[in-house]
Order: sequence, then C-alpha cells, then structure tokens
Amino acid sequence: MDRPERALPVRRIRFRYPAGSLHRHYVEDDLMMSHVVAVLSATFPPGEDFFIRSVRHYAGQVTDPVLREQVRGFIGQEATHGREHRELNRRLQEMGYPTHRVSRFVKASLASATKRAPARLCLAYTAALEHYTATIAECLLTKPEAQQLLGDTEVRNILLWHALEETEHKAVAFDVYRTIGGSERVRRLGFAIQTVGLLGTVLIATVLSMLRDRATYNPVRLARSVWRLRRSPFLQADVRRSLADYWREGFHPSDHDNEELLRVWTERLFGPQGSLADHLR
Repeated sequence: MDRPERALPVRRIRFRYPAGSLHRHYVEDDLMMSHVVAVLSATFPPGEDFFIRSVRHYAGQVTDPVLREQVRGFIGQEATHGREHRELNRRLQEMGYPTHRVSRFVKASLASATKRAPARLCLAYTAALEHYTATIAECLLTKPEAQQLLGDTEVRNILLWHALEETEHKAVAFDVYRTIGGSERVRRLGFAIQTVGLLGTVLIATVLSMLRDRATYNPVRLARSVWRLRRSPFLQADVRRSLADYWREGFHPSDHDNEELLRVWTERLFGPQGSLADHLR
C-alpha cells in the first residue's frame, strides 16, 4: 500500500490528575492490569526519547518533502507523549507503583543501545517498537471491551489520545528506515531483539511491581485478575496475527489501513464536541 500523505498535528494538550481522582487499582479495580499499564506508562518517556534520537539521526537523509514533514510531526508528537506520561508516572509513583525505577532501567538500557548498536539497527528497533505500539493502539481504538477496561478516568483519556497519535504516525520510522536502504534482514533482527526485550521487561517489571502490592497476596483477588488477563482483548488471536505480520517479506505498516479509524477517533476526541477538546491549549 502507498504511504498516506497525512499531516501529523502536534497537539498542545495537557492532562490533569486531581488528588483522589485515581483509585489504587485504577484499571476497573483490576490488580494485574493496573500494574501492567503502570509499567507500560513508565517505559514510554525513555522509549519516546530513543525513538526521537533514532529517527533524528537520519532526518538529514530524508529528501521526500512529505516524509520530511512527517518526521517533524513524529518528533513533536513523541516529545509530547513523553512529557504527558512523565506526569502520569509521577502520579502513579505517589500511588505506590515503581514507575521511576522502571523508567530509569529502560532509559539506561536504551542509552546503552544508542551507544553500542549501529544507528541503522537502532532505527530498526524503533520501527519494530512502533509496530507494537500501533498494534496495541489499534486494539484499543477498535474494541469496546478494551476501552471499557480503562473505565472513565484521565488514564483512559491519555491512552486514547496516545493511541490515536501512534496510529497517525505508525509508518514514519519504518519509512525513514526504508529511505536509508535498511534491509529486510536487519528489520527482522530488530523486531526479534525488541520482542524479547519488550516482553521480558514488561513481564519482570510487572511481577516486581505486584510483589510490592499487598493486594497481590490475596489469593482470591490474584486468581480473579489472572483469569481476566487470560481473556484480555489485547491477547486475542487477531492482535497476535497483526504483530506477527511484521515478519512478512515486504511488510509495510500501511498494509493495515486505519484511515477510517483515524477519522472517527479524531472527531470523537478532538471534534467540536470531542471528549478531549477541552484538554487542548
């Protein structure tokens, strides 16, 4: 599929977390999913910084005017994601989640990758991780049961906004990688390495986070949460197929057409009656 010639708006947005607005287990009172979301949020700021570094390294080699503008939008959107998730992570840290510790670990790991890995492989890492975030974003935006998990809190708002923008710019890092002549072999290698790294980090950090939570030691509460996780919309077969499609020869993110999804959610969030219109500055 041809790359959409889509502008990427950098929205001036702010999210607010008044005292008492979030319960301890803020994802529909679900023990495990509350920790998973906190861990994922903790990975975002250092992850976004890494994405920006990896794409900016090659920005001077992008001659296509549309892609050049999309790179600027990508960097602006990712910088805003990092800023807003830092504020959420501060609030989650106050609630007892070890978000700062997780962020420091991810930051150190990605700094080491920037220093030791070839720049082209770092860009392949970015394209691979963008595929993960875009796939999760598509699941959140298309499945009502995924949206219902988040209840009606500011965490739901920030994740819906983040999902929309991840869908908007999902092909940018990939297109820069292709522009600089990145190979299919290195693209797949980046995906394999980051699959192990991402899943391993989320799993270990979630377990360690839960061990700090007294509710984990309630067997009924824990069993109920594990059962709900097994039925999670984010673990269904269609999500796994979308992720695995990255292995396909000739894969491109725009093979998964999300134009109508973007139109609907842009209006739903930021239209005249959009639920997040009042969050824009």
